[in-house]
Amino acid sequence: MTLWRDTGVVLRVQKLGEADRIATLLTRRRGKVRAVAKGVRRTRSRWGARLEPFNHVDVQCYVGRSLDVVTQAQTVDAFGAGVIGDYTRYTTGCAILETTDRLAAEEGEPALRLYLLLVGALRALAGGERDAALILDAFLLRAMGYAGWAPAITECARCAEPGPHRAYNVAAGGAVCGRCRPAGSVTPSPETFVLLDALVHGDWSIADAATSPVRRDTSGLVAAHLQWHLERQLRSLPLVERR
Repeated sequence: MTLWRDTGVVLRVQKLGEADRIATLLTRRRGKVRAVAKGVRRTRSRWGARLEPFNHVDVQCYVGRSLDVVTQAQTVDAFGAGVIGDYTRYTTGCAILETTDRLAAEEGEPALRLYLLLVGALRALAGGERDAALILDAFLLRAMGYAGWAPAITECARCAEPGPHRAYNVAAGGAVCGRCRPAGSVTPSPETFVLLDALVHGDWSIADAATSPVRRDTSGLVAAHLQWHLERQLRSLPLVERR
């Protein structure tokens, strides 16, 4: 039997039979994998609680015919402990996990950058030191950059003319200049563009100073941009509380 070992974050789980569970993880070296954890739904299971969403685990599996089988799991970071008890952080974390699951579409394809973004976002979320909505928007913007969908912020999405520009169009790819501006474009405040750029580059002093209206407008643009490219709505995103 062929064994492999890796660290990964549990994205979701589903029941299998009476006592087993299928865990979907994004791992550091192997990308997204699905593996069967046998007997973990029994009350006497020694490590079933480790294979729950949000947990960062060191997992060992052997290669099965259709799905790999978990033989061992050790907790690296119990991010769920700092997330599940708070509704805002829990729904934010669910949106992060669902987005990751959608972007890592192909199983077995390495996605190191996405894995590192995910671990960093969950660590910040569980730490509770920053606003959950800002963490989510920063993650979504950077994850879209990983997927090749990064919105234009400081230059025109169509002609690359340096900004700042006043208009934003999701279908066009982000900020647009006056010449390229399509019908139906919106005109966010200059502060919204500043916050978008700060979240992409991790300038938290600027992000933390943003007002609530600017944060809400920014979140709306980020969500619209993501769902345009995914071509379907995230189930968890409407549940996220915005302050």
